[in-house]
Amino acid sequence: MTAYAIGHIRPGALHEDVLRYIETIESTFEPFGGRFLVHGAEVEVKEGTWPGTVVVIAFPGLDAARDWYDSEAYQDLVPLRTRHMPAEIILVDGVPEGYRAARTAAALRARAGL
Repeated sequence: MTAYAIGHIRPGALHEDVLRYIETIESTFEPFGGRFLVHGAEVEVKEGTWPGTVVVIAFPGLDAARDWYDSEAYQDLVPLRTRHMPAEIILVDGVPEGYRAARTAAALRARAGL
């Protein structure tokens, strides 16, 4: 099942470190089957607030996403970004093929006795 690394990146000063991070990051996740789905796109906020941009990288599975994030190659890059741009980074599984939200709601209703 596809998994995702999602980053909420807040504005920071453009710095040589940040440019080096951007130039190098792809080479760290490609060996784990990762690929950009969204990279630094401005968001259109419909609810709440979201200062900054978003990055979404797809992986073949959660283990691959974890292996990439924990890899020496990526961990060596992390300080280049974190010194200049605050962010939250999460790893999350996608839904399986054929997933239907109504089935999830029905299971939740049954468990709650509703």
